[in-house]
Amino acid sequence: MPPLHCTTQEMTNNVYYLPCPFHCTTQEMTQARCKELAGTSSFHRLVYSEIEDAGWEHLVKLSDDLSFLSFRILDKKERVHVIEVHLDKSYPCIPPSVAANVPYLFDLKWSATSALKDVLRQFSEHLQRLQELWDVLDNIDKCLPIEGPKQPCYATCYRQISIGNDCSLILHLDASDPKTIPECRFVGSDSLVNSLRQKWRTNGKKWSKDKTTTENLLSVLETRLPEPLDAERNSQILECGICYAAFLPTDEEAGAKRGSKTDYTCENANCGRAFHSACLGDWLQSITTTRRSYGVLFGTCPYCSEPVAVGINAKIE
Repeated sequence: MPPLHCTTQEMTNNVYYLPCPFHCTTQEMTQARCKELAGTSSFHRLVYSEIEDAGWEHLVKLSDDLSFLSFRILDKKERVHVIEVHLDKSYPCIPPSVAANVPYLFDLKWSATSALKDVLRQFSEHLQRLQELWDVLDNIDKCLPIEGPKQPCYATCYRQISIGNDCSLILHLDASDPKTIPECRFVGSDSLVNSLRQKWRTNGKKWSKDKTTTENLLSVLETRLPEPLDAERNSQILECGICYAAFLPTDEEAGAKRGSKTDYTCENANCGRAFHSACLGDWLQSITTTRRSYGVLFGTCPYCSEPVAVGINAKIE
């Protein structure tokens, strides 16, 4: 499925962002608010109980009526994944709807005894099935000259690879069998890529699941590809982990930062999430445990909990 898109304003209205892991004060405040709501209806009482069972440490966002929640899950390679859960007022008679940045969603198995912890368990199992795909893509990103975002979202199953002379090839991997020969499309002048197209058709049978993508391309195309492109060039079009856009809005509300690209990256190598410093500043301002010192906001990454710091003047005024 494509990445989930919403504006910063849409994300901040009636949704509580929670640092990860919870700081004690924030956790107590959130639990107290949920517990108070639990006394108002059977729906709220049930959701509160199921959050307790699932674990507060996994909770990322929570709407004020408890009908929308998102949870953070780490896969076995410590990649950070977020699943969004929408609950109908008839829940649990009507199963929750879920969304996540993955190539395809799992079929949610739901019964009269199912609960939120079962959603997280099934999502975790689904992430395990996708490990091979992401391992292959990580190897491509590391070893080949990728065009486009250096940090594509986890829903993406393709890579566009530079082959020189303003030409490229686009590989579409099978998410369920990523080591099989992928679909391939060549982009560029026919006079330059026709010979490579012919080699792909002729040598496709040489593709081996026991080799890396780099080794297979060398074998099939019978040519060595350029070295990986400069990381700075690719980082220019990373999407923000908070507003899910590559660039800030161009309207007057964005002030001096309007139209700017992402300019802050989490230093955790297993996360590496990019942000607009303005969006991150807004987010940190909304967290009660954020520290402020000499014009700098100190808090934690909303995806992996590693420390982050951003200047207060980065916040959109």
